[in-house]
Amino acid sequence: MIVFGTDGWRGEIARDFTFENLSYVAQATAAYAKNLTPDKPSIVIGYDARFLSREFAEETACILASQGVLVHLANSIASTPQVSFAAKQKKATLGVVITASHNPPNYNGYKIKGGFGGPAFPEQIKEIEALVGEIAEKGGHVQFRPIDEYIKEKTVRMFNAKESYLRYLKRKIDVKGIIESGMRVAYDPMHGAGINTIDHILPGTHELHGDYNPSFGDVKHPEPMAENLLPLIELMKTGKYDVGFATDGDADRLGAVDETGRFIDSHRIFMLLLKYLYEDKRKRGAVAKTVSLTAMVDKYCKKHNLTIKETPVGFKYISRLMVNEKILVGGEESGGIGTCLHIPERDGIFNALLLMEMMVNRKKTLSQLCEELDSEFGLHRYRRRDVKVTQEVKERILAAAAKQPTKLGRYEVERYDGRDGHKFFVDNGWLLIRASGTEPLLRYYAEADSLTKVNELLDEGMKLE
Repeated sequence: MIVFGTDGWRGEIARDFTFENLSYVAQATAAYAKNLTPDKPSIVIGYDARFLSREFAEETACILASQGVLVHLANSIASTPQVSFAAKQKKATLGVVITASHNPPNYNGYKIKGGFGGPAFPEQIKEIEALVGEIAEKGGHVQFRPIDEYIKEKTVRMFNAKESYLRYLKRKIDVKGIIESGMRVAYDPMHGAGINTIDHILPGTHELHGDYNPSFGDVKHPEPMAENLLPLIELMKTGKYDVGFATDGDADRLGAVDETGRFIDSHRIFMLLLKYLYEDKRKRGAVAKTVSLTAMVDKYCKKHNLTIKETPVGFKYISRLMVNEKILVGGEESGGIGTCLHIPERDGIFNALLLMEMMVNRKKTLSQLCEELDSEFGLHRYRRRDVKVTQEVKERILAAAAKQPTKLGRYEVERYDGRDGHKFFVDNGWLLIRASGTEPLLRYYAEADSLTKVNELLDEGMKLE
C-alpha cells in the first residue's frame, strides 16, 4: 500500500520505500503533471540528507524525464522550503522532495509541492494516489537511461537550490540588522537539510549536528522537540549564546531555546510571529491554525477582531488558504509556520530569522518576549506524547475516544471536536487524541494553565481504551 499521509508518502527504507514503489509514484507524478500542463510539464526535485536520498532523487528524475517531463534537479542537499521556492520561481508544474521530514533515519519519503510554492492540495494528492494505485496494479515498470544522458540532452537540468533562496532571504529579512546587533546564535540542523545553510546567512553561528550523517548520529529523531534537543539546551545553559534554534530533517519546522536554556515550543513561536507581523510590521489578514495549536491564537484574534480559520492537522490545508485568501500567518503545532512575507510554505530557517529580527527590533530577549505572552494571555503550558501502538490497539483507543467521555479524571468535558481526531475541552485546557499520518503512532496533545494539569490530561487520555 502506497498511501500519502499528513504530508507525503513515507515508509521504511527497503521495506516500504523501495525503488520499485518509488517508480510507481514517480510515474503517477509524471502523468499528473502532464494532465496539468500538457504543453510544457516541468518538475523541480530536491532531496534531504537521508540514506539514499540522492539516489532516489536521481532515479525519480530519470523516470520523469523518460515520460516527457522537464526536470530541474538540485545539485546537492536541499531543504523542502528551497524546493518549494524554486518550484514557484521556475514556474514549474510541481515540486518533489525526497524526504521523510522528522521521521527516524530508517524512513524516507516523497513530498509533492504545487507550482505555487507550497504543499500540493489534498485533492491533487488524491488524484496522484489514484494514479499510483492504477500503475502498481498493472505492475507498471518503465525503461529509462542513465541520468548523464538526460543531463546531456538537457531534459534533466541541474541547479543550485540554495543560491537564489539565500538571496531572497536577505531581501525579506533584516539580516544586516541581526548581524550588527551582535546576537550570539546557536543552531542545530539535527543532521538534516539545514546543514551548510545558516553560515551563509549569519557567519559565526555555532552549529551542532551540522555534518552529513545519514544515520543522524545521536539525534535519532530529527524533530525539534525538547526531548530531542538536549545538546542544544545544555549549550544554551552555558550562557554563551543569546538564542538557539533547531530545524527538523527537511528544515521546514522550527524549535527554539531561549538564553536560559528553556525550550520554547511552536505555540509561543507562532504567537510571537503573529504579534510581530500585526503589531510591528502592520500586516493584515486572517489567521489560520490547525486544531492542535494553542488557544492563545483564539484570544489574540478575538482581541484584535481578526478572522480565524481552523483546519485539520496538515500544512496542506493551511497552504490552500494562503494561496486563495489573504492570510497573515498560518501554522500547526509541529513547528510548521507560514507567513504573508514568504511563499505559502513552512520554513524553519526563514521563521528563525524573522524571530531574531523581532528580538532586535524590540530590543528584548526571547525569554522576555515569552514572559509578555504569559502576562497578556495567562499561563498556557503544553506537551505532546507520542506512543507507538499496533493497529489493533490504535483502533481500540480511537473508538473509546469517539464515545466522547464526559469527564477526564477530575475535569468535566465542556465541549468536543471530532474534525481531526478527538479533541476534548475542559476549563482552561484541552486534550487532543489523533493518529499520526506518517508513523504507527498515537499522538496525545494537551494545553492547560499549568504543567500539572497538562500531565493529568495526558494521563487520563492514555487511560482511554
